[in-house]
Amino acid sequence: MHSWTNWSGRQTADPALIVAPADRAGFRDALTEAAARRVPVRAVGASHSHSRVAAVDGVLVDTDRWQGVIDVRRDDGGAVATVRSGTRIHALGPPLHRRGVALVNQGDIDRQSIAGATATGTHGTGPTLGSLSTSVVGLRVLLADGSEVACDPGSEPDLFAVGRQSLGGVGLVTEIDLRVRDRYRLEERQWTADPEDVVADLDRLIAGTRHFEFFWVPDRDRCACKSLAELPAEPGDESLPADDDPDPDTDVELVDKRTRRGWSHRIISSIRDDLHTEMEYAVPADAGPACFAELREMVGSRFSDLFWPIEYRTLAPDDILIGVSRDRPTVTISVHQDVSIDDRPLFEASEEIFRRYDGRPHWGKVHYQTGAELAAIHPGWRHWWELRDRYDPDGRFVTPDLAALRP
Repeated sequence: MHSWTNWSGRQTADPALIVAPADRAGFRDALTEAAARRVPVRAVGASHSHSRVAAVDGVLVDTDRWQGVIDVRRDDGGAVATVRSGTRIHALGPPLHRRGVALVNQGDIDRQSIAGATATGTHGTGPTLGSLSTSVVGLRVLLADGSEVACDPGSEPDLFAVGRQSLGGVGLVTEIDLRVRDRYRLEERQWTADPEDVVADLDRLIAGTRHFEFFWVPDRDRCACKSLAELPAEPGDESLPADDDPDPDTDVELVDKRTRRGWSHRIISSIRDDLHTEMEYAVPADAGPACFAELREMVGSRFSDLFWPIEYRTLAPDDILIGVSRDRPTVTISVHQDVSIDDRPLFEASEEIFRRYDGRPHWGKVHYQTGAELAAIHPGWRHWWELRDRYDPDGRFVTPDLAALRP
């Protein structure tokens, strides 16, 4: 018997078999083995989700040996990078940079695999910026029968529609085509402020820079704020670096104690090593301040000893079938708890509030919604299942946890 845990150690499973393929033949062998055993199969990367989206009791496919940037090509829309599905986000920055491009955006944490992040709709912050899934313009997917299908909006569009945010439920993604942009620099500013002042000035703060977010720290009743503004291009920015691996210490300029500048992949993400569990909901942008105010009041009255922060970010609308910001400008609010503490009381109380504000849960984080409830808040949830079932009629990629969410 083999064991699996997610990043925090809170979620566990006992797969019947764990494989770590280094080529396509290895991926196909995993599918053959799962079919022979009549068990579900699931690919995992960093296992950074707080939900059980990656948990499997059948065949677990560890993608850690399947990494790297394959190609970057220019087209009429700018540039597209083809990457292997197991590539960690933090490992994309330097090779893309050496080719003169960068991810359009990324999250506050960059430890995830790109396939895991896009499968669950991982995102950063910015009212004009979508989740990582919105950067996906093409996929190569191994289906249960071992056939590999390339899909994009013009070729196999139904597979693309379900696959670009797949929850791991339609096949084994081998390669991802990502829309990227010319590399760019950012200036980060950090400061603390009273919550009332932040909320009163929220519209200006969000509109004022490319990225803005804040963390409300309950036991101090203060907000840690962060903004990232894109800097004008400098002479020589278009030149490719001569060094194959630029020194990260010389890549970042410390302007003062609260300000630093550097290439986007060095600035956007932060190190978050403290083990925690997390619930995140996406609410309509205009409801964000009221939802946060109600959460703040609830935490103050019922969980006054909470020292983990509540995070507030923005997200652009998208057209993804099960995207949390589908068809609406969005604010995402994250509630955190220490792994050593029972998170359910805090998360249940928080989810009760999120539901009142038409919230949609992040697919990679804790929630208590049923399949029918998800169908009521996600217009595409039933259609996602219809498409999924078409490409995997035997349910080889349906784990018990995913099956429990069927509408």
